[in-house]
Amino acid sequence: MAEIKDRLPDNTAGRYYVDRSCIDCDVCRDTAPANFTRNDENGYSFVYRQPQTADEKLLCDEALMACPVEAIGDDSASKSE
Repeated sequence: MAEIKDRLPDNTAGRYYVDRSCIDCDVCRDTAPANFTRNDENGYSFVYRQPQTADEKLLCDEALMACPVEAIGDDSASKSE
């Protein structure tokens, strides 16, 4: 499970985030390319844009469930979606 305390600083503020356990596997970027991108210099993914539509939210949830190392978190307590 992703840890909010290990949230990568590149993530945009809001509900979804990637933590430092990311292994740069491409799953999230392939699943939700409108929301996840890669930090090429450091070799990990992060949320560059929080979902704006119901479809994007579903894809972010799918990416979260598919992440092989559970590096994607959902901070449902966050007011920014």
